Parts: sequence; C-alpha cells; structure tokens
Amino acid sequence: MSSFRRKTTSKSSSVPTGTRVSPGSTSTIVTSTGIPSLDDILGGGLPLSCSLLVLAPDAHSAYGELVQKYFVAQGLAAGQRICVIDSHAKDFLAECMWTPTGTLGQTAAADEEEDERKDEGDAKIKIAWRYEQMKQFRTTVPTSPQSAEDYCRVFDLTCRVPESVLATARKNGQIIELDVSSGFDSGPRKILGDLAGILADDAKETTSPKPLRVCIPSLGSFQWGDVSTQEICQFLHGLRTLLRRYPHACASVSLPPHLCLESWGGSGWIQKLGWLSDASITLSAFTADPSLSAMFSSHHGFVHIHSLPSPHTLLPSSDKFSTLRGLSSSGENNLAFKCMRKRFVIETLHLDLEGGVGDRRTTPATNTLVLESAVHTHGATPSSAADGSEASTKGGAAVEVRIEQLEAAIDTVTVTEPKQEQPESAFKKSKAKKKVAFHSDRPDLYDF
Repeated sequence: MSSFRRKTTSKSSSVPTGTRVSPGSTSTIVTSTGIPSLDDILGGGLPLSCSLLVLAPDAHSAYGELVQKYFVAQGLAAGQRICVIDSHAKDFLAECMWTPTGTLGQTAAADEEEDERKDEGDAKIKIAWRYEQMKQFRTTVPTSPQSAEDYCRVFDLTCRVPESVLATARKNGQIIELDVSSGFDSGPRKILGDLAGILADDAKETTSPKPLRVCIPSLGSFQWGDVSTQEICQFLHGLRTLLRRYPHACASVSLPPHLCLESWGGSGWIQKLGWLSDASITLSAFTADPSLSAMFSSHHGFVHIHSLPSPHTLLPSSDKFSTLRGLSSSGENNLAFKCMRKRFVIETLHLDLEGGVGDRRTTPATNTLVLESAVHTHGATPSSAADGSEASTKGGAAVEVRIEQLEAAIDTVTVTEPKQEQPESAFKKSKAKKKVAFHSDRPDLYDF
C-alpha cells in the first residue's frame, strides 16, 4: 500500500443561514438587507460586525422606516435572531412585509415583467432588425433567481407577515424586543447596556452563535426623551464598538426626519454621522421640491452615499463589485429610488428623453413653448397706425403674470406725459460726407 496521499484542500466551514462570504474578502461574512439593489451598493450585503445608518430627511414620507422593515423581514425569513429597539416594537413587527404566495422565483419574475410593462406603457418603438435581439437596458440589479438559497428573499409590499410566524418566532426566542421608555433611567446608555448583555449571553452559549440583527427604527425620537447631538454620537460610537466585540451581530439604524438635517446638528452633522457608522446613506425624497418631481417623474428621490463598510480591507468592496455605482467604468453613477406597488428599488438615474421614447414629436418642446409665452407676455406691444395720434401723448402698459398655469391679469395703467419740445438741433440736417475721387488719366489730381 502506497504511503503517499493526495493533498486536498480542507473543506471550508459552512456559513450561517442567510449569510455568504463577501466577494471582497474571504474573512468577511455578509448578510442581506432584504433589498437586492441596496445589497449591491454595500458590496454584496451588510457585513456582520458593521452598522448601517439610513437617513430620510423628508417628514412627509417614511422611506427610512421602510428600509428597516425590509431588514427585519429578511431576518425573519432567513431564521436569524432579531432585536428591535423601539417602544412600539409589536406594531412595527406586525407592519413588516412578507413573501408572496407561490413560488418565489416565478413571483419575482412576474413582478419584474409587470413593472417593465407598466414603465413602457402601450407605446412601442420600431428599431432596426439587427438590434431586436440585443439585451434590454436595465437601470437596477435583477432579483436573485436562487430561490433555494435564503440569502435574499423576494418581498411583496402588499403582503403582511402572518401572526403565526411572529408568534412562533417569539416562542422560539428569535425575536427580542427592547422598550426604550420602560423606566425612568431609560436612555441611550441603558439601551447600550441591555444590548451588550444580550450579545454577551449569545457568545457564552455557543462558539458559533446565530447572526443577530439589531434594528432601531427611530433613534432619538420623542420616545428616547430629550437627547442631544452628543448623546446620538456617543450611542452610534458605542454601538459600533459592541459590534466589533461581538462579530456575529449587525445593526441597521434610522433617525427621525428632523434629526437628519444639518440645521439640527449644526454644520457637518451628516458627515459626522457617516464617520460614526460603517455605512451611511440618505434617501432624499422629491416631495419637498415639486420641480424635481416633475423633472424625474419615474423616481421618488435621490440616494446619497456618505460612507460604505470596509471590514478587513482598506477600500470598500463596493468600489469594485457594485454594478449600480459603476466605478469599474468611467465614473460613478447617480442613484435614485422609487417605491412601487410591490417593491422598493434603487436604480441609476437618467434624464428622460424630451417627448418620450415611443412617440414622434410633432409639436415644439415644452421648454420652447414656455419660453415663447414668456417672450410674448413680457414683450412690448406695438401701437397701431390708427392710434398714432394718441400714442404720441399717452402710453399704455399691460402686464400679465402666469404662475403654474394660473393666469392673473393686472389692470392697464395709463400714464399721461406732457409733450416735450424737441431742440432745434434735432431738425438740422447733417452735413454730407466728403467723397474723394481721382482721374484715371491724371492720377496726381484728386477731386473732393
């Protein structure tokens, strides 16, 4: 029997459920946020031992809370432990979305086809036959077709998580609820102490504990009491320290709308929040600016990236592996988000074609019509020949103001001016200009 044995690579230890190895570093484990496009921006997902801060400064929408619900729903579907820090944690969990009925892969494909048909409409353009078989241009990443893998599920905003799922999760200890306003001594420091105890207990029980998702839907709201900017910064820094100490956990945090503005925290407030978090993004909605809503009618707001996670690496893995950001090409893409009937999507931002891509323009552009109407409105109206005698003594001015198709006519103001006598110098004929000529036969003579 031969004593030689073939060298084989040792089998890599299996990763926990709902996680995978980061494409940028083999020592980093990432988990999904529940939104495939957001996972792409983060470089494949949110790494364990890292925190994500979502800012939504618009007070008339709840996009930051929507991202947190995706984060919690993905943890429930993947069988991971969840810790919700909020005074109304039960109501928050009951409002989370859930997977649609039927096969996940078929449902996801059907939803994408429905959204594409809705965007395209009934208008179709005719192109050359050689381009008909080309791949259609996409502005976002497709939904993962691997339905057997629990990394990123497909959620439907029209579906709610069943009560039976929540009851089973609470019974098995999968859901942990921390009430912010439970006692007199409640505050950011007490919450950090309670969270540290939960993470320490998980580390003592097993050598490889299940991933724990920490969700804070509204840090610094009225439930937390009267918090200051210093307390917010200390809490985010302390949370980041806990996640480094216990690398089996990750956190997703959102702030109330009034805390997401520079006016509340002072100059450089958003930049400070980005430094205190591993990943920080802002969902800037268009509801505060109607002109942006009209210009980008197919989107609901911009996506601004302040910081990205980079554990065990010098540069974020998103710089190399993100498709939406597009840093592998000439430059970084502008990003926007839209909330459709069944899902929330982040995609690249492009200006729409004037007049649409499916219709042939037969009328002038909209901006041309507005410019012409402005010229006719503010331009001077010439006097007719019949009113020549009155024009010399009277002057009329008519002003018409149009604001967003609302016409307001201002009465004509007539101003009578005395006829001014023109000086005599104006009637004097100007002298004729001198002309110089020369004779061809006698070039030395000139006539003036």
